[in-house]
Amino acid sequence: MSVFIVFVLFSCRKDIGQVNRGNYPNDIGKIITTNCSVSGCHNTASAGAAAGYNLDTWTTMFAGADNGSPVIPYSSKFSSLCYFINTYPELGLQNAPTMPLNGNPLKATQVKLIREWIDAGAPNINGQVKWADNPLRKKLYATNQGCDAVTVFDAETLLPMRFVPVGSKTNGNTPHQVRVSPDGKYWYVIFINNNIMQKFRCSDDSYVGNIPLSPFAAGTSSSTQDDALNWNTFVITKNGDVAYCVSWPDGKVAKVNLNSMKLINFIGGQGVPHGIVLNANEDKLYLASQTGNFITEYDTAFTSSTEYILENGGKKTTSSLDPHDMILSPDNQNILITCQKSNEVRVFNLASLSVISVIPTGTYPQEIVYSKGSNAYYVSCTEDTSSFVGSHGSVTRISGNGFMPTKIKFGFQPHGIAVDENSNILYVLSRNIVSSGPAPHHTSQCIGRNGFVNFIDLKTFTLLKKRYELSVDPYFIFARP
Repeated sequence: MSVFIVFVLFSCRKDIGQVNRGNYPNDIGKIITTNCSVSGCHNTASAGAAAGYNLDTWTTMFAGADNGSPVIPYSSKFSSLCYFINTYPELGLQNAPTMPLNGNPLKATQVKLIREWIDAGAPNINGQVKWADNPLRKKLYATNQGCDAVTVFDAETLLPMRFVPVGSKTNGNTPHQVRVSPDGKYWYVIFINNNIMQKFRCSDDSYVGNIPLSPFAAGTSSSTQDDALNWNTFVITKNGDVAYCVSWPDGKVAKVNLNSMKLINFIGGQGVPHGIVLNANEDKLYLASQTGNFITEYDTAFTSSTEYILENGGKKTTSSLDPHDMILSPDNQNILITCQKSNEVRVFNLASLSVISVIPTGTYPQEIVYSKGSNAYYVSCTEDTSSFVGSHGSVTRISGNGFMPTKIKFGFQPHGIAVDENSNILYVLSRNIVSSGPAPHHTSQCIGRNGFVNFIDLKTFTLLKKRYELSVDPYFIFARP
């Protein structure tokens, strides 16, 4: 009995004076609750006037702000909170206004402590890291061309949840396209300025390895061999074993085994291909010549090829239609092709091997995706300044039955586009790479203007009010199945 009493008294005495600081670790909570989540600033009562950001608790911190996610686990580099609390040049980027607003700046030791905490995952008092609890989490992946990073979105909250560094070079890899394997287990990214594809796990976004896209080492060049950089687009087979990658404007095509992570085949001299798609049997590959008016069909062993012209008259290798992106229709009968020069989508029928429909879009159509839930295609029109007053971009919806087009006002410079079928939300990335675009909320660790992600409700085809800021030049986005 006496032992039990002593144990109880010790346990109670241990907790005397302990303060629960919003489920933050004690040292972090002390900084935040005494400097940030105070009256008139980032607490429950005042958050509405403070960029919608509530720091009262660890949970509310990860509910995000009006402009997105100020804290990204494992990445102080992409956590804008760190920019605004920093007044020390040696500690990196500084943004105005300095926080705490109208208060004393944090000490250098406090800024360093918060940065180190974020780089360790920004765990709560129990060591839990936000968004690390479910390896099957629905996510979307977006390339940031200006920052050698891939942004990972949580599909449930729509918020950026991770920034994953990509590329094997110190800087300037320029990630262009990212795709997820059909089974949702891996994601892959290719680069304009690197000769590799990189493979990551979707469960925890950890790096797996590099896959060579050329038989030549980076930096070698001659009249017969080159670096074959400018890898732009790729497609993955339905079983997830093989990918076909296109290098534009070099005209190279690489076939790689995604399991052994080896180069299978490499061909050159294919004009200026960009868009790429497989037919239903996966025995034929179609490439869009981004300069000109034709597409090219290859057998997947690359033993033969045939060109198909997409308009009346002969083949052109100068700007005419300029096909950019392609998608196979859900019935496997047609290929829909965005034509950025003529501002339209052309429907190429695989049975007749001819164009059966021409659909007008907004100016400079780029990416095209299909939504099963709404039975419609969606096209980002990056340079559309004429369809809607005061807009620099639009999205065209094309009905699956009848190919009827409808436009929605959208800005600024939309490009990457992806469907989340579970929530009936269309993600649209705004590149925002010209000075006339909306001013970002904060500067970035990377050179250039931050871009944005906007959301369209597919049930109503209306633009949601929320817009989240990303890093520099968000370009392409893909949803985990």
